[in-house]
Amino acid sequence: MSNLFVSEKLVLPNGKIIKNRFFKSAMSETMAKRDNSPNIMHVNLYSQWAKGGAGIVLTGNVMVDRTALGEPGNVVVEDERDMDMLKQWAKAGTANNTHLWMQINHPGKQSPKSISKHPVAPSAIPVGGSYGSAFYPPRTLTTEEVKGLIQRFVNTARIAKKAGFTGVQIHGAHGYLVNQFLSPAENHRTDQYGGTLENRMRFLVDIYQGMRKALSNNFPIGLKLNSSDFKEGGFSEEDSIEVVKKMAEIGIDLIEISGGSYENPKMSSGTGKGSDDVFFLEYAQKLKSLVDVPIVVTGGFRSLEIMEEALKNERTSMIGIARPLAMVPDIPNRIFQGRYETVKTQRLTTGFKTLDKKFGTAIGNSYYEQQMKRLAKGKQSKRTTNAWSPLLHTVMLHGPHVFMPRRSK
Repeated sequence: MSNLFVSEKLVLPNGKIIKNRFFKSAMSETMAKRDNSPNIMHVNLYSQWAKGGAGIVLTGNVMVDRTALGEPGNVVVEDERDMDMLKQWAKAGTANNTHLWMQINHPGKQSPKSISKHPVAPSAIPVGGSYGSAFYPPRTLTTEEVKGLIQRFVNTARIAKKAGFTGVQIHGAHGYLVNQFLSPAENHRTDQYGGTLENRMRFLVDIYQGMRKALSNNFPIGLKLNSSDFKEGGFSEEDSIEVVKKMAEIGIDLIEISGGSYENPKMSSGTGKGSDDVFFLEYAQKLKSLVDVPIVVTGGFRSLEIMEEALKNERTSMIGIARPLAMVPDIPNRIFQGRYETVKTQRLTTGFKTLDKKFGTAIGNSYYEQQMKRLAKGKQSKRTTNAWSPLLHTVMLHGPHVFMPRRSK
């Protein structure tokens, strides 16, 4: 089945060749040791994905600061103390001519109470929404701290390259720190990192330009960006288009489109009316008509027919897949070998609508974290619709904070 669009190579703007159009998007593995170092579980898991046939495999979000985690079990790379294990991880994940890119992130104010009593953000604006009670109000970063964080992103990227990762991705979506700087609802700063969109994107631009200087022009640097925060007064589609144009102009190699945050988790639910809709596809197609940079959409791709249609009609440059690959790690190979059966991701339920509504996103994340851990241990993924095990897993990770009512404003 080599005549498939998904089997075609992709040439990045810097000349690097990706062997096919499958893009394994980032999923937070939460498998790090207590000191946030990677381990043999990461090596085993990424070995499976590399052997599974994807052209690019993204790591889960790797944090740049041990005092600022998105969740327990995040890998942190702030120095070279774990270089030996990082090299093992990179070697396993680049087998089979696979590109392994490290996703680099800082949570900003989206660092839960269970791990951060003093989160930081562009401005001291608390997390809202049904998950707001799980986070302490943040402190405003000083200008010097902002510049220090830019250097942390650059340093983590430098270490990734040294370890053997073949690319990096800046996480600028899902309400994390880069996204917080971009959003006028989250960024009320009056220094050079706030105010106009040009100033609000300065944090991202400075990170990218620092990475580019440290990594060279032929090392792939990607960006994950929201199409919108889906929040009144927040980062809009118009803002997103301007950021994409700017990043394309200064040399970004690939942009993955997503949307939402903890307050409005569209990255988990998508924007379409039906369960089979591919997330953010219309927006991605609009971007592809504006810039020459490869645009990738993740979320909702299930059937081969939909994947092929999206590539044939140039609605996306690659097929971004995340959760199905936690269930079936070799989907690309199965498609190339003509033995693929559409992977259906099931909706989990506790049997109580109120619990499902309040914790649906957390339950889903936890369930797929459990499946990745099974794969890392050499086990098969476990299909179920019972949400109690992942919910209890979430409580064990984060404590009773997850059950607290939302703070009144």
